Amino acid sequence: MPPRLFHDGEICAGKTVELEMNTGHHATRVLRIKAGDSVILFNGKGGEFSGRIERIQKTSTQVIIDQFNAIERESPLAIELVQAICVNEKMDLIIQKSVELGVTCIQPVTTARSIVRLSEERAMKRLRHWQRVIISACEQCGRNFIPTIFPLVALTHWINNRDTKPAHHLNFMLSTTGNESLKNLTRPSVNTHLTLTVGPEGGLTSEEEIILQQANFTPLRVGKRTLRTETAALATIAALQMRWGDF
Repeated sequence: MPPRLFHDGEICAGKTVELEMNTGHHATRVLRIKAGDSVILFNGKGGEFSGRIERIQKTSTQVIIDQFNAIERESPLAIELVQAICVNEKMDLIIQKSVELGVTCIQPVTTARSIVRLSEERAMKRLRHWQRVIISACEQCGRNFIPTIFPLVALTHWINNRDTKPAHHLNFMLSTTGNESLKNLTRPSVNTHLTLTVGPEGGLTSEEEIILQQANFTPLRVGKRTLRTETAALATIAALQMRWGDF
């Protein structure tokens, strides 16, 4: 399969697209793409475009677009991941792999036991970094829609300000004291949309769990073992895709 590249702009069959400098550098210096090589471009608006490298210059890489392909690789299961922020490498891993596994959007939150504390400026820098992680994951896994990642907020602020969800929307929180298991749950009769909340390294406090339960979140336990936050998030998303998605 030709390399996939994200282009933040309009793409049209028969036209020439000039790649953003960093994208062109990655294509030619890292992926070693040469003039005449085939590539696939997508802009996050759906579908993808096949083309070929037309010209490579020191500060410019141009692609001639051959055709549009209405291909999507989205799961029928819409998952919103509410993830308590954790140390950089773990957070990057969770974001990258959850995108590969098919999440629709990601809401990073701070909790009482969060180890990482970010100023507003650092939080915005991390948000931009996470957006790049998401785009890279989409390039790799074949998704043509870019999952949304929202600005970092406190868990309680998110709960108090979240949009009202439809009756068929499922809300889960991972909890070591939860008694519910995925295998015992019945899939709703309509298209499934769900929100999954995962705590930080030290887990959610009992007060946070109570607040979530009052917001109609079902405590969910994944097996009998205590999982790290990055393991818990990814294992649960994979299990949800196996049970109700496209695995």
